[in-house]
Amino acid sequence: MACSTNSEKRVKFVVVGGGIAGVTCAEQLASQFTSDSVVLLTAAPLVKTVTNYKRVAKILEDFDVEEQPSSVLEGKYPNLKVIKSAVKTLQAEKHTLHTENDRSFHYEKLCLCSGAKPKLLNRNNPHVLGIRDTDSAQEFQKRLSTARRIVVVGNGGIALELVYEVEGCEVIWAVKDEAIGNTFFDAGASQFLIPSLALDKPEKAMPCKRARYTTEPVADGAAAGMSEATVETGSALGPDWHEGISLRGAEKGSHNVTVEYQCGIKQICTQQEILQSPPGGSQSSDAGTWPVYVQLTNGKTYGCDFIVSATGVVPNTQPFLHGNNFELGTDGGLLVDDHMHTTVLDVFAAGDVCSAGWEPSPLWQQMRLWTQARQMGWYAGRCIAAEVLEEPIELDFCFELFTHITKFFNYKVVLLGKFNAQGLGQDHELLLRCTKGHEYIKVVLSNGRMMGAVLIGETELEETFENLILNQMDLSAYGEHLLDPNIDIEDYFD
Repeated sequence: MACSTNSEKRVKFVVVGGGIAGVTCAEQLASQFTSDSVVLLTAAPLVKTVTNYKRVAKILEDFDVEEQPSSVLEGKYPNLKVIKSAVKTLQAEKHTLHTENDRSFHYEKLCLCSGAKPKLLNRNNPHVLGIRDTDSAQEFQKRLSTARRIVVVGNGGIALELVYEVEGCEVIWAVKDEAIGNTFFDAGASQFLIPSLALDKPEKAMPCKRARYTTEPVADGAAAGMSEATVETGSALGPDWHEGISLRGAEKGSHNVTVEYQCGIKQICTQQEILQSPPGGSQSSDAGTWPVYVQLTNGKTYGCDFIVSATGVVPNTQPFLHGNNFELGTDGGLLVDDHMHTTVLDVFAAGDVCSAGWEPSPLWQQMRLWTQARQMGWYAGRCIAAEVLEEPIELDFCFELFTHITKFFNYKVVLLGKFNAQGLGQDHELLLRCTKGHEYIKVVLSNGRMMGAVLIGETELEETFENLILNQMDLSAYGEHLLDPNIDIEDYFD
């Protein structure tokens, strides 16, 4: 399956993206169509694979993400070829894809899993760093090692992990909301987590034993020759990207975090601009001693070594839109139907790049998380196979209920259904149980039925609560006793 420069290679399936969605989809196709060729195009030197997969309940699943050389994937599937190159253009009417390194592929079926790219505060400022992929994480680690103070802007998953993991460096955390982790938590859960920022991080019981691979650093000249698409399309970091690397600054000590709530960035200034600002303005007390300064919308100014932009992502659709009739969702993703098909013939999409266009279950919502990337990639592979084999297929059961397992501030976190009462308006009530430093449990009820839950800590309630949400049992009779710590709810409902 060698591809010569400027030649057009005809293949049955092409999958774009070396992240979890793309790799999972490619694996699904390669294993089901062993005599057909599958090409996986990736802009990154390593691909993301699912390891230690474990089904926790009917839908809830837990797994690790491991970066591997493409040779590992090709070794498992002889009919799968991984090509390291970003996409340059797509001519969907001709079923042809052109890559940055001047290769062309004529496909029968195409699945786009190109992920998302970070929304950077300022793309042209060398003091602003976005953390999205392995290369940017390594650059962050390098810069952090000599830093005394950084400013982190954002309130999503990356920001939450970052401010907790960084040690030996003062962190100013600017969040636009009234509480931290607004994407995942309400104010109560945020207050439960906040004390962790004032404590020393616990020693890790065991080192991360997963295999880790490093990539050759890109030479400055080579980097200069890369297109913006190539630089930005490395697949997203794994859920434990900070394991096994040192996130320590130049100072001694553990956590030193200051949270600035309900604010954003008003202006990013140089040393010279701060020194020339009029007296009595927003001039910093340490003007002239930092490489860069941040003026916040709450009137405060902080000098720092660099700024981390963790303000979310946008679907990476750019290489595919020109000349093609893709319909986009309201969030800018490629709109897909309940068979992961885009509005363009023979083109599917999965993961962060797509927007779910079907009528969702009352208990499910799309969130650009690892769990859904795997589920969508796997399901897209099945949908493509069903179309090729002319077989019917129904929307997978995993889209019946939103589920996600992660870890924040060293606590296990489980999110189920409408965990923040999304879309329920005033028609809901909350039940809470909180043991400081141990667990936080929130249940969302509507008309006596459980619609969602947040479990922080080792609650061991995830399977029971998933069942209660799925079967929609009327729980009105139990009232607040549902979370009574003296009642073993698992035995009660099992």
